[in-house]
Amino acid sequence: MNPMLSDAKKIILDAIEASLPDEAVKKAICGKDFAFQGKVIVIAIGKAAWNMAKAAAENIPHKIDTGIVLTKYHHSQGDIPGFTILEAGHPLPDENTIQGTKKIIAAVSDLNEKDTVFFLVSGGGSALFEKPAGSLSLANFLDITDQLLKCGADIVEINTIRKHLSAVKGGRFAELCAPANVFCIALSDILGDRPDSIASGPACADTSTSKEAFDIVKKYNLQLTAEMRTQLAKETPKSLSNVTMEITGSVTQLCQDAASTAKQLGYTPMILTNMLDCEAKEAGKFLASIAKTIQKDGLPIKPPCAIICGGETIVRITGKGKGGRNQEFALSAAESIAGMENVVIAAAGSDGTDGPTDAAGGIVDGNTKSILENKGISIPAILAENDSNRALAEADALLITGPTGTNVNDISLLLCK
Repeated sequence: MNPMLSDAKKIILDAIEASLPDEAVKKAICGKDFAFQGKVIVIAIGKAAWNMAKAAAENIPHKIDTGIVLTKYHHSQGDIPGFTILEAGHPLPDENTIQGTKKIIAAVSDLNEKDTVFFLVSGGGSALFEKPAGSLSLANFLDITDQLLKCGADIVEINTIRKHLSAVKGGRFAELCAPANVFCIALSDILGDRPDSIASGPACADTSTSKEAFDIVKKYNLQLTAEMRTQLAKETPKSLSNVTMEITGSVTQLCQDAASTAKQLGYTPMILTNMLDCEAKEAGKFLASIAKTIQKDGLPIKPPCAIICGGETIVRITGKGKGGRNQEFALSAAESIAGMENVVIAAAGSDGTDGPTDAAGGIVDGNTKSILENKGISIPAILAENDSNRALAEADALLITGPTGTNVNDISLLLCK
């Protein structure tokens, strides 16, 4: 086995481990004077909800009156005393999403100004925490979410639409908690850490507008019902007086931790960007092109080196295969680095799940393409069918971590010697 593959895997896993929410939540809570006078409610939503709730339960210096975790299927890790653990669908909401959200709304109803709501937010919250606005149904929400995921809209665009069609997003959940005080602790999976886009900002005054939402509809030719248009026209809250927010983790830190491990392993690290935002296949080709320039000219950095990128790419769905953005990233890179020695490219989601698969991403080298060709598999054909998971599995090139308990965007890595 190519030892550089092991190095790449260690760099990524160490960075993810350093981004786990336990210490981040503890830091956000400890040392603060909350002056508790009434009830304490803890609500955790997103892929990292269980870990965040457990850390909160261990560090909030007050009896928790009600605790609810709403996370993705198979992402909880057992009971937390005093908490109700709920699981629901992701990336598409399901009936358990609606029922779980209703239980959360009930838990924060009839609070007063002496009560405190700890609201723990992580990536995935947009799909997991949802109650359609007005008379919209789950079917309506599934339809528009499916359109947004397939058309290539970025996460901010997707969340702009979701916020205006939701009864809990775009600051509306904080309004439901009022007059109670809301202390929001967030792990950011949004490029640039825009607070009102993290999980679609349930407890954050919303900067997006109805006009922007309709511009997105026009841009991607989204098909809306009359009720959807009615709800999109209703503005979200533009100011909130009962919320304090603290962002405790982000892709910036993820990249810095990857750079630290790479240096320990003997690679000179360079963080190229922490705001990668393009089509996954093109990102794979781009990172491969950097590998070629490094080996030919020693630019932008001489080997042995590690080029690190953070962010979140997109996939345009053209086929009926199974995969995810990081797997497409890696597989596309494999096509471009075919035959190259001393080059490894990896891409992974920090949450451990890439698209509707059990893989975090992929890890490839100059031999990956020939392995697949010997099995009669064409990378361009596989990419056209969006079937990267099957191809990477055949090449033993899947990066599998299991659910990690955090979610701070994706990381990609190029190692050159």
